[in-house]
Amino acid sequence: MPSDASLMQKALDAAWRYQVLTFPNPAVGAVVSNDAGEILGMGAHHKAGTPHAEVLALKEAYLTLTHDTRIEALSDSMALHLFLKENHQDLFSHLSLHVTLEPCHHFGKTPPCSSLIEALGIKRVVIGSYDESLSAKGGGAYLQSRGVDVSFGCLKEACDTLLTPFTCKEKKEPFIFYKLALSANNVATGGTITSLESRTMVHRLRDCCDLMVIGGNTVRVDRPTLDARLCEGKAPDILIYSHHKIFDKSIPLFHVPNRHVFRGCNARENKTPIRWL
Repeated sequence: MPSDASLMQKALDAAWRYQVLTFPNPAVGAVVSNDAGEILGMGAHHKAGTPHAEVLALKEAYLTLTHDTRIEALSDSMALHLFLKENHQDLFSHLSLHVTLEPCHHFGKTPPCSSLIEALGIKRVVIGSYDESLSAKGGGAYLQSRGVDVSFGCLKEACDTLLTPFTCKEKKEPFIFYKLALSANNVATGGTITSLESRTMVHRLRDCCDLMVIGGNTVRVDRPTLDARLCEGKAPDILIYSHHKIFDKSIPLFHVPNRHVFRGCNARENKTPIRWL
């Protein structure tokens, strides 16, 4: 039978597929299983304002247990909460929920997951990371107070690592990550070398970024746009790190609406290392 650790790892794997894409929300994964350790439902938070991981895992578990396809048409978080509360028929009373982050305990853009878990009568909840945010924390303690068997700290280090972009936001610190595109034979040059699916994923990441840092040669040789058009998203501001000042301002990079382009230069060149272009 799968252990708590193996079930939590499944939740982590689901969540990592949406890392950064959920910003400013945390990436979260959840798994619903029965006493035999069989996974009945799995979910991951996709985007801020959409259903949380627990709700999507419970949605899938409900469909697995009932084959009631009415739930497939529901994508709004409030609609899913109401449907599950009205139609669960005590199906969840012998099930366990493994979730990488403590279930939220407040009404924000979506209803609190803690109240849904309580209403469905889930017998056991295994939590990876504590929610330290002032607005949403306390879901685990609340469920314990309502008689739910709650365990904290399963694969905590891995779950905490998953939360890094979110915890940086909570501490008002920048979160910085590096992206490199490589072909199957590890070549990074030669025009378009990645699939449409991969490029769309990159555009979704750009949509969540405030600032992209690129080298001057990328601007001069590739003549990029660096927007988020494949997901109809927001184009980030651009910092060009280059010792040279001359760029062709006619390329698309400099003509994206509502974008600022900066140049970062050698500090020895000027006392002000960041300049507007």
